[in-house]
Amino acid sequence: MDMKTLALAAALLAGGTLAASAQQLAPSPTLDAIKARGHLECGVHLGLPGFSFANDKGEWTGLDVDYCKALAAAVLGDATKVKFTPTSVQQRWPILQSGQVDLLSRNSTITFSRNATLGLNFQGINFYEGQTFIVRKKANVKSAEELDGASVCVAAGSTEEKNAADWFRERNLKVTITNFQKNDDAITAYDSGRCDAYTAGVGALAGQRAKLKVPDDHVILTKPISNDPQGPVTRYGDERWQLIVRWVLNGTIAAEMLGVTSKNVDEMKANSKNTEVRRLLGAEGGFGAMMGLPDDWMYKAIKQVGNYGESFERTVGMESPLKLERGQNQLWTKGGLLFTPPFQ
Repeated sequence: MDMKTLALAAALLAGGTLAASAQQLAPSPTLDAIKARGHLECGVHLGLPGFSFANDKGEWTGLDVDYCKALAAAVLGDATKVKFTPTSVQQRWPILQSGQVDLLSRNSTITFSRNATLGLNFQGINFYEGQTFIVRKKANVKSAEELDGASVCVAAGSTEEKNAADWFRERNLKVTITNFQKNDDAITAYDSGRCDAYTAGVGALAGQRAKLKVPDDHVILTKPISNDPQGPVTRYGDERWQLIVRWVLNGTIAAEMLGVTSKNVDEMKANSKNTEVRRLLGAEGGFGAMMGLPDDWMYKAIKQVGNYGESFERTVGMESPLKLERGQNQLWTKGGLLFTPPFQ
């Protein structure tokens, strides 16, 4: 047992608080660099409506973008102090590994091999995705099984490319899979008639369909062929930074669970009798200090960006052009899969 571990154990045995003992944790080089430069560097998709998309003024919006803004608010006190680096499927891992960005928030599927071999850690799930296909309505295709003999466009090096190849092979169905360096190139090839179908996650397809020449001529198949949970990604090491990234995501989900919104957060912080709400918003517990942040870290994130449900609805949900239902991304108390460990 090393000296830091002994000191931490001694503090706890002596009745020391967790907030005080947290000072024994190693500093975060990533957090120090963010504070020194004055902004967060966040790797995002090249341009996927609903998740990460820049308008003609260079203003970024989307579910993944909102998470980065919430993280910036928690760490720096200001959701606008974040710069976005667009990354392709092929670029995303090297850009994160090299330290060019502080994290990826880029609709990237959590897989065993990525976690085990790329020197990366996934810090939770912010979107439960499922891969499916978009096809032309006139083809009258109702399920993926009916694509036997078809050609399918897909982004090279993506999870979707491997999923599709495995799925069709396992069912002895013959398809021609044509890959492209970028998702936009793949969807453009499909739109021009080079492929019979294009495959991606249902959330991505909803955004990509809006880019087609005649969106109403195409339909997204409803039955997914995979389960592809997605979430923010960090490099190995720097455990304090990983802790922050993970618990900001948990905090946005917990806020929705506890009924805390961007509109009522001030009233909840001042008057709520719920202990978990008070911990979340920094009214008691010293939870921010445990990570080297101000105790109102999640108050600022929720105040400036909102809880998970608010973000979902305005970016990909019913308040957005994508009109996605919550589905699996609903809270577990309402029939979905979304949950967070408690703030205790």
